Amino acid sequence: MESTQMKKDKAPQAAPQPPKGGVWRVGIIGAAGYTAGELMRLLVNHPNVELAWAHSESQAGLPVAKVHSGLVGDTDLCFTDTVDLDGIDVLFLCSAHGKSREFWAEHERPEHLRVIDLAQDYRDESDGYVYGLPEVNRDRIAGAQLVANPGCFATALQLALLPLASGGVLDADINVTAITGSTGAGVKPSATTHFSWRDNNISVYKAFTHQHLAEINRTLQHLQPGYRGNLNFLPMRGDFPRGIYAAAYINTPITGLEAKKLYEDFYRDAPFTHVIDKTVDMKQAVNTNKALLNVEKYGDLLLVTCAIDNLLKGASGQAVQNMNLMLGLAEDTALRLKASGF
Repeated sequence: MESTQMKKDKAPQAAPQPPKGGVWRVGIIGAAGYTAGELMRLLVNHPNVELAWAHSESQAGLPVAKVHSGLVGDTDLCFTDTVDLDGIDVLFLCSAHGKSREFWAEHERPEHLRVIDLAQDYRDESDGYVYGLPEVNRDRIAGAQLVANPGCFATALQLALLPLASGGVLDADINVTAITGSTGAGVKPSATTHFSWRDNNISVYKAFTHQHLAEINRTLQHLQPGYRGNLNFLPMRGDFPRGIYAAAYINTPITGLEAKKLYEDFYRDAPFTHVIDKTVDMKQAVNTNKALLNVEKYGDLLLVTCAIDNLLKGASGQAVQNMNLMLGLAEDTALRLKASGF
């Protein structure tokens, strides 16, 4: 991964040439889940792509809108149990963690095919994948054939911490509490996603051991190689369907004004990441591809709050953002979404 300064110093890469007809054809593996449903909601309105097929063995033959009811009237596409990699330009992998490696063990990737993996299989940048967090890797993503989309908690926490690491001012342990909606657990029902358990309830899970810690620490240590503090992360389940609200605090000598300038400068060219002057409300980010940040100093402690939609900026919206970069399109194409404030 490259630092912000390295990113700014690189010459822009030539945009890839669009296919005949000017429309890129897209396929989706694992198309019956929440992230795939959100992905299709974005792609059916994308002016530069055509959704060619949506793969699901369990739903094969059924109309997509029978499973993703929000797409009624938007597409007549049916799920398929066949895979045609030669007939598409971009492939999104939306299956469960570990399934992406299984898929490539059974299929050969055509040389022309660009791949965006929404699982965690390649977030360590193995097998030629680029870590798909545009705020640090925009130029590498633009030149990549293979991109590994970040995790939802990882996106929120990294956006809350990246400017501090880039400025080299991390010199103490970081403490983070973050709460996520029930869709973050996936579409398959479980004891902790059942409505009667989740409603009017909050609980801690995977305290200090969450799987997204590895990718967060990789990025922080890349931007500030000497940092060896602990990231104490307490994830929580919320009683709402979508959204992530993260609060991170760290002991630091920098002033509030210095911190705010650090954040504003770091995200100056980021189309979806905004530093705002007032307290962040999660509803400001839900249903959008935005990440909203607020930075406040309380004595020696710097508090950074961040809100994102776990299914959009934390998953499918960021995946489309990465696709736009890979195809040489405007980064915000099909992603200018309004929050549902009430």
